[in-house]
Amino acid sequence: MLSTDLVERQLLDALPVSAYALDLDGRVVNVHQPAARFGIEIPTAASHGDAARDRPLWDVTAGVFSREQIERAMTMLRTGRAPIVRWEFALGATADRRVLLAQMTPLHDDAHAVTGFVVSATDVSSVHRVHEAATDASTSLARTIDLDRVYHEAAHHLREALRPDLIVIAIIDHADIASPRLAYHSAGDDDRRTTERRFAAAWREALESRGLRTHRTGSTWEITAPLVGEVDPVGVISVAVDDSESPEQLDQATRLLSVVAAHLGAAVEREQAVARAVHQQRNHVIGEITSGIAQELRNPVFGISSAAQLLRFRALEDPVMEKNVGRILREVERLNRMVTTLAELGRPVTLKRSPGDPDAVWDDVLEGERGRLESRAVAVRRTRAQTHVSALIDAEQLAQAFRSVLSNAVEAAPEASDISLSSGIPANGKWRCALTNGGPPIPPDVLPRVFDLFVSTKPGSTGTGLAHARRIIEEHGGTISIESSAASGTTVTVTIRA
Repeated sequence: MLSTDLVERQLLDALPVSAYALDLDGRVVNVHQPAARFGIEIPTAASHGDAARDRPLWDVTAGVFSREQIERAMTMLRTGRAPIVRWEFALGATADRRVLLAQMTPLHDDAHAVTGFVVSATDVSSVHRVHEAATDASTSLARTIDLDRVYHEAAHHLREALRPDLIVIAIIDHADIASPRLAYHSAGDDDRRTTERRFAAAWREALESRGLRTHRTGSTWEITAPLVGEVDPVGVISVAVDDSESPEQLDQATRLLSVVAAHLGAAVEREQAVARAVHQQRNHVIGEITSGIAQELRNPVFGISSAAQLLRFRALEDPVMEKNVGRILREVERLNRMVTTLAELGRPVTLKRSPGDPDAVWDDVLEGERGRLESRAVAVRRTRAQTHVSALIDAEQLAQAFRSVLSNAVEAAPEASDISLSSGIPANGKWRCALTNGGPPIPPDVLPRVFDLFVSTKPGSTGTGLAHARRIIEEHGGTISIESSAASGTTVTVTIRA
C-alpha cells in the first residue's frame, strides 16, 4: 500500500506547471498555472485570469511559446496529421535552467470537429539531464584513454544528472572477480576499506549476474552496475542517491547508470588493450635486443672459456693461479647461462596448444621439484579446483612458467615452512591459481618491476625467470600478478581462460 506522502509526490510529479485552453485562433480561453507550488513560473505579459483571456498565447507568455510553433501545431491537429504535438523548451539562466515539455491536444465537439486546443507544460528537467548526461558520457568516454580521466569523466556526468551522495568505481585486477580494487571514490581516500565492505555484496551479485542491482539503506538507494567489456566483466560502478527522489527519477538513474557503465566498461577494456599492445611491443623490442646481445656475447664467452681451460692445465702446480682460473671458469659458466637465457628470450614464444588441465601441469612440476622442496624442508599445501578444467595450453611451456614461479617462492620461503597453492574457477570462467609464501616482503620499489628483465632480489640471479614466465602466461591469453606484504607474505596469481 502506497503512503499518502508518496501518492501526493507522484501526483505532483505528474501535474503540468501550466495549462492553457485556446480557441481555434490560438487565443487564451482559460489559464491554469500553479507556478508557486513548483518554484517554476512561465513569464507572462499579463497576470492569470481575465487579463490573459482573448489574447494569443504567444503574447500572454511573452514569447516563451513562439507564434510559429503554436500555429504549426494547431494546423497539424486541425488537419488530423497528428493526434498530439510535443516539443521541449528551456526556462531560466544556464546555472538553474529548467527544461519543460510542451504538449498540445485538440478539443472536439460531439461531431468530432476540432473546437479548440489545450496546451500544457510539464517540467522534465530531470529526464532531460539524464538524456543529456547519457549522450555526453557516450561522447567523452569514447575518446578517452587515460583511466584516471575516464573515471573522472564518468563521475562528472553522473554528478551533473543525478547529484548522488557517493560514486564508487572498482576494477577487477587479473581476473580476480571476487575482490575488485577500488579505483575511484568521490569522497577521496577517506575510509576506502569501509566503502569496499559496504558495496562488496552488491559488487559480487552484479558481477556474477552481469545485471543491475539496487539496494535501499535507510533513506538512500544504492545502485550498482557491472562494467562489462566485449566478453568479461572488467569492474563495477556504484552510486548512492537520496530516497527523496520519485520512483520515476530512480528509474531514470538506473537507466543512466547502465548507459555510463556500458561506455565505461568499453573504455576500461580499450585502455587495457592498449596497455597490453604496448607491453607486447616492448617485449618484441627487448627480444630483438637480447637476441643480438646473446649472439655478440656467445663467441667471446666461448673464447674466454677455452683460454681458461688451457690455463688450468698449466696452473696445476700453482694453487693461487688454479684458484683464480677456477673463479674465471665459474663466472664464464654464469655468463654462458645468461647468454642461453637471453637467446631464449629473444626467440618468439610459439605455443603448441592442446586441451589440458593446468592443475595437472602443476602436479608434474611439484613432482619434478620434490628434491628442491625437500632440501629446504618446504611443504606445499594444495587446494585444487573442485571441477576438472580443460583449457587450450602448451603443457611444456606452462610447466616452465610454473617452475620459475615455484623456484622463486621456495627460495624466498623460510626453511621448514609451508607454501600454499590454491586453484579454482571464479564466476568469470577463468582458471586461477595463487601461490603464497611467508618469506620477507619484496621491497616496494622493486615490486612493480619484478616481471621486468634483469630485476631480481636474489644475489647472483640473472633476473630472467619471472620475465620469461610472464611471456608464456600472456601468450596463453592469461595474466600473472604479484602482491607482497609483511602481514600476508608474497602471492603470485596466475589466470588462464578455461
